Amino acid sequence: MQRASALSDRLPIAPIVALGATQIIGYGTLYYSFSILAGDVAAHFSWPVEWIFGALSAALLIGGLTAPWLGVMFDRIGAGPVMTIGSAIAATALAACALSPNAIIYTVSLTVLQIAANLVQYGAAFALLVQLKPQVAARSITYLTLIAGFASTIFWPITAWLHAHLSWQSIYLVFAAMNLIICLPLHAWLAQGARKGRVASHAATPEVEPSLPEGRRRLGFILMVAGFSLIAVCCSAVLVHMVPLLTGLGLGSSAALVGALFGPAQVASRVINMVAGKNFPALGLAMLSALLIAVGILVLPLTAPSAIGAMAFAILFGMGNGLLSIATGNLPLQLFGSRGYGKLQGKMMSARLVLSAVAPFVFAVSMTGIGVAPSLVVITVLGAIAAVSFLVIGRLARTAK
Repeated sequence: MQRASALSDRLPIAPIVALGATQIIGYGTLYYSFSILAGDVAAHFSWPVEWIFGALSAALLIGGLTAPWLGVMFDRIGAGPVMTIGSAIAATALAACALSPNAIIYTVSLTVLQIAANLVQYGAAFALLVQLKPQVAARSITYLTLIAGFASTIFWPITAWLHAHLSWQSIYLVFAAMNLIICLPLHAWLAQGARKGRVASHAATPEVEPSLPEGRRRLGFILMVAGFSLIAVCCSAVLVHMVPLLTGLGLGSSAALVGALFGPAQVASRVINMVAGKNFPALGLAMLSALLIAVGILVLPLTAPSAIGAMAFAILFGMGNGLLSIATGNLPLQLFGSRGYGKLQGKMMSARLVLSAVAPFVFAVSMTGIGVAPSLVVITVLGAIAAVSFLVIGRLARTAK
């Protein structure tokens, strides 16, 4: 009995490492590379660069609308097969982008690419870890986000180096090959292992039971989605407009400094959580993430044009973003259990992606209309409201006992 318990508590290390590799490639090729290549893409099609970013927003919006259906597929046929199919679609869409004869075909290909991203990135990966070993999925998600946190650190330099030697079309083809040759076989192996029991240590692994009583789950889910969606708005608005935002506050020269500190702070928060936060509840993690992001954003208008203030913003904002990924995977598991987890992730992905797609445009209008500093204060309030929504969920859980 003790041996069986020990086996059930053991992390699926090989799947975590494999998923870490595919997440680095998935986020690196499908997301982080876009801002570096957008200028060349716009020039090639004789479009203003703003239109290319507008095409990305439209693609993200459509991708968000398909997410609930994709979440159902995670549960119905398994996240592993879905991720395998997603890698094939991502590779095809990247090649289609590279070979597009005009901007319209490129935009259609980009839309397919963003739908494919939902099939292979965090939402799908979290669902796969829950399906493999539900009882240790929370720890598995923490380890996975630690590995995948290096995606920007690795792929921004790689994309910049390739950009110096290859055309944007050739880079897209290289990225297509990465998804086809590396990610697809790894996802197929994970799908096969889950199906045949090679990855899971026991065929009848117990499920995680929900901590919220049935009568309060609907309200709890609405509050959780609202909280994560509001944080997504904050992050999307600030990250997309980082350079003009800092310039508007007289901090243009601090952009490189912020970029250098954001990534390490993101990874550092995940390391700290992995080492010292094993017993820290997912709800507390979500609340802490929202507060770090909100306070970090508020630091900018309060301290501008101080470089020290910009450093504080980068560290707080980065740490909040780092914890956000873990909370996004673990909180629905803790509150609603492992049964139907993929469907829950799909609904959450939809709300986050749709709001993230429109947030940069709304924030740009806000900065023009009321100014940079007031706009940041509004964003801070949204982050605070997100923290309050998680606080209310905590009250729901406590009063139910």
